[in-house]
Amino acid sequence: MGAAAGTGTGEPGSGQRERFISLLKAEGRHSILEIGAGLGVDGLRFVRAGIHYTGVDPSEENVHLARSKGLDVSVASARQLPFADGTFPAVWAMNRVQHIPAGDIDGVLRELVRVTAPGAPIAVGLWSDENEERIRQVFGRHGAVEDFVSWQEAAGAESGPGAGIWAQHYEFVILRTPSWPGA
Repeated sequence: MGAAAGTGTGEPGSGQRERFISLLKAEGRHSILEIGAGLGVDGLRFVRAGIHYTGVDPSEENVHLARSKGLDVSVASARQLPFADGTFPAVWAMNRVQHIPAGDIDGVLRELVRVTAPGAPIAVGLWSDENEERIRQVFGRHGAVEDFVSWQEAAGAESGPGAGIWAQHYEFVILRTPSWPGA
C-alpha cells in the first residue's frame, strides 16, 4: 500500500485496527491473538466485532485490568508464547513489538509466525526511525509484507515517544505468514 497518512483519531493505529477487522471478516477469520493486550482497549474492539479474542501481556497489572473487562488475557512474553504451532488465524501486535530491542526482532517475529496459521495475517505496529526498505527487509525474512503504512509523528505529548522532537514514524505492517511451514 505504501506510505499513507495517519488515522486522524489521535490513537496511533485505530484506523488500521478497523481495516484489519474488515480483512479478518472478509477472510472468515474469527479468532485473534493480541501481543501486548495492555488495558484491553483493542481486545474489546475485536470482541465487539464478533472475533474470539486471546491476549497476552508481560504486565500482571495489565492482565488483571484486561481480565476485569471480561477478556481472555494471560501473562506471557512475545519472545516465548505459551501456544502450540499454528494456533491462531491472525495476530495483532500493535504496540508491543516497539519495546523489543532491534537485535531481538527476528526472534519475536519467528515466534509470532510460529503460533500463527499458515497463510494468516500478522499486524504489527511500531515506532521506528528506520526507512521503509529496511523494515520491509526485516519483516520479509518471515513472510510476505502485504501492507505497509507509515505516518509521521505528530506534535504533542501524547503523539509518540519523541513528543514531536524525534524523527520517528509510526509503521503499520501486515505480514502474511508463509503458506506452509519452513517456507
